[in-house]
Amino acid sequence: MNRVTLALVVAIFAALFGAKEGWCASAKPGEAVLVLHGKVLDSTGSPLSDASVVPYLNGKPYLSSAHGSENHKDNVTGRNGVFMLEVPAPVEKIKDGKWVLKITRPSFKPSEPIPVTRISEADADPQGMKRFSASPLVVSMQRIQSAAFWIALIIFAGVYVLISFEVLHRTLAAFLGAAAVLLITHTFGNYDDAYKLLTYEQALHVVDWNVIFLLMGMMVIVGVLKVSGVFQWMAYKSFHVARGNILVLSGALCIVTAITSAFLDNVTTMLLLTPVTMEIALILGVSPFVFLVPEIVASNFGGAATLIGDPPNIMIGSYAGLTFNDFVINLTPVVIMVMVAQLIYNNLIYGREYQRAKVEDVPKMIEFLREKYQITDRKVLVIGGAVLLGVILLFILHGFFHMEVSVAALFGAGLIVLLTKTDIVEILEKEIEWPSLVFFIMLFIVVGAAEQTGILQAIADWILRVCQGNLAVAVLIILWVSGISSAIVDNIPFTATMLPITLFLGKTIPGAETGVLWWALALGACFGGNGTIIGASANVVTTGIAERAGHKITFFEYLKQAAPVTIISLIISSVFLLVRY
Repeated sequence: MNRVTLALVVAIFAALFGAKEGWCASAKPGEAVLVLHGKVLDSTGSPLSDASVVPYLNGKPYLSSAHGSENHKDNVTGRNGVFMLEVPAPVEKIKDGKWVLKITRPSFKPSEPIPVTRISEADADPQGMKRFSASPLVVSMQRIQSAAFWIALIIFAGVYVLISFEVLHRTLAAFLGAAAVLLITHTFGNYDDAYKLLTYEQALHVVDWNVIFLLMGMMVIVGVLKVSGVFQWMAYKSFHVARGNILVLSGALCIVTAITSAFLDNVTTMLLLTPVTMEIALILGVSPFVFLVPEIVASNFGGAATLIGDPPNIMIGSYAGLTFNDFVINLTPVVIMVMVAQLIYNNLIYGREYQRAKVEDVPKMIEFLREKYQITDRKVLVIGGAVLLGVILLFILHGFFHMEVSVAALFGAGLIVLLTKTDIVEILEKEIEWPSLVFFIMLFIVVGAAEQTGILQAIADWILRVCQGNLAVAVLIILWVSGISSAIVDNIPFTATMLPITLFLGKTIPGAETGVLWWALALGACFGGNGTIIGASANVVTTGIAERAGHKITFFEYLKQAAPVTIISLIISSVFLLVRY
């Protein structure tokens, strides 16, 4: 390809894909380009996206007559907080004018005029146009409690009240809350930034699609495996091992759940074990929740032990650079302690139910179950089991491949449907817990609005003020605030908010270099997620499956059963962290 042809190809691609309307467009004859760049941070040092950056020349907004407007998307920071404006202007204005930047963002105090300094001539661009570059700027912005703060707080509290008192189905409550957030933003917020809670574009980013797609993929895999009869067979084997002792059966299920959650992740574990548990409860004639609630609690306990066991741990490990072995060494001992406490607690709370479910003629019941619950499709079991093992292996190796765990789940879902020749439409209709997935998506949006408007940041700022450099106080505050907040707002978005705060405290408080604050955050987020029915992904998915099968547990019934053991686990964690570190 000769140079003329190459230049023509480059020009065509630039015209089609490279040119943008706005400040980065080509300058007029006699003009040069002033490059203004920098980074915008919040008060904790975290990158601040969607901040509007406007240049001023000699006290007036500088908008080239041929280019863009003050609200153009080219003058906002990206998700990493970085901005770069290419401002076309006459050379004499670039050299001799007084340039400043003003930065604004909803829910933040507008910046004071920021002088643009050290403007120097840079290399000309390929077209020979003069370019000037200013010194990079780093700007920190302070939050304010605008109308958006209070509106988001009212919506968030309203959604929680509707869920708690079961005025509406939790999915509908979250749906209405998310819709209200977006509607207010794109109506009143269009006229006044004080009413901007969360834009549609921001809503797409605050939803943790990795969690959504992980759940979807694993629901498909479990749905296909159900055809083989393996879950019914597991119900029979569980009863056979326990030999009719319901207390032993419950303890065994909890231990299996905790261990599996540590290596598979707690959501997937509950997707696999919930059908088994409901079969056992059906056999014994008791409510499934005398087994399911302890299993949910055990899954969140066990998931805390490893990097891949619980979504908050995945986020913490990635942010702090912690390894799989770091989590195992530092958190497994306390997980074992709380598991022992849970087994004792289960006997105290559910002892009467266990006695009522006791089977008199155990051998006869075992024989009955052996005949009734057999493997019905060995081909599906072999293929599905192989696919599931492959997915688990990818879960363990996801860090090595720099791959989200949802990718493994989605690939496994597609592969198992293909190899078993299952009807994909039927699986999607019958096996996907769409109400649970929609609930998660809408809840992420509601909590995202709380985060964007500064509600969660207010909690973090309070932690900074109270700690005052004391490591023990910082450990206890992070543990308990994370535990209580994770029970209220779901541990995934709250963990995301706490990451920069924990990093900052870890650098400034003497003694925190041991990483104890990261372990406090992990234990608080994972254990605290047990506190309410919406505290963790495993809780929502499990209760959703049970409700679909005709077994519903209310918000306060779950709270009454799970909150005490959650508090016990946080007390044990407090003692463990203070003694060990």
